[in-house]
Amino acid sequence: MSSSSSKILVPIGFSDQSVIAFDQACSFAKLDNAKVFLLSVVEERSTMQNLFLDDNSHELKKKVHKKLSELASEYSKKYKLEIEIMVAQGKIYNQINEVAEMIAADLIIMGTTGSPKDRIKRFIGSNAERVVRLAKCPVITIKGATIKGECNNIILPLDTEKETKEKVTYAIKYARIWNANIQLVSVVLKDSSAIRTKLIRNLEQVEKFVTDAGIKCVSNLLEGDIKQNVGDCIFEFQKKFDDDIFMIMTKKEELSLSKNISVTARYIINNSPIPVMNIRPKERKHITGPTTAF
Repeated sequence: MSSSSSKILVPIGFSDQSVIAFDQACSFAKLDNAKVFLLSVVEERSTMQNLFLDDNSHELKKKVHKKLSELASEYSKKYKLEIEIMVAQGKIYNQINEVAEMIAADLIIMGTTGSPKDRIKRFIGSNAERVVRLAKCPVITIKGATIKGECNNIILPLDTEKETKEKVTYAIKYARIWNANIQLVSVVLKDSSAIRTKLIRNLEQVEKFVTDAGIKCVSNLLEGDIKQNVGDCIFEFQKKFDDDIFMIMTKKEELSLSKNISVTARYIINNSPIPVMNIRPKERKHITGPTTAF
């Protein structure tokens, strides 16, 4: 494998959901001939705990390493992939992001639900959110219980603000890798004619950009209700497709230095029935204007 091959980092806590995410990661890696890094993090105990309890973290790490080896061997044979295992100790989100930077990961794929076992903490809540908002590479979060395998449609939500080139560029990149179509989708409220015009113009501009890049792209303008949640409208639209993924920005570009996640992005991550690729905008010293929150 060449040094330029893609690298996918998969944090795993041995819950059913984390194994589902690992399986999905292997499916994606197979399409891109990527190398998979399988990581488990053993949380450090406090100084007080170590004073009054036997510190068996070394033995635990050996057991975790053994289990990772068995899992990696099984999936390496199943998908014919190169899988490297790693065990770290410390704060979960810190270790995930540090390892991602160390190996120059192109993508992190992690489950967002599941039950913890022993001292291997589950990857949900604050840990997952911190990984999503701090990781320098895209993060795919997987909440659903089914394996999608291939990805035929990348669903790209757009709003009235000017879309960042980062998000569209990533969509084109992965559409080529997965041989997928891009489904642009915007939601207009029934009483918002002015917003409708802006959404249509934005959809047309992005669709032209994507199709000019040689990717099949379809624009979809949804009719929503003022009382509806935008995320729920997008989820309803997604039911028309199989084997798909959402691609969102984790926050508005003007908030990139605060490392916050937008309300819409958080809602989609927490409730999506399909995988969500979360892209953190690159930090900029000079912000020229607002961009989409998702």
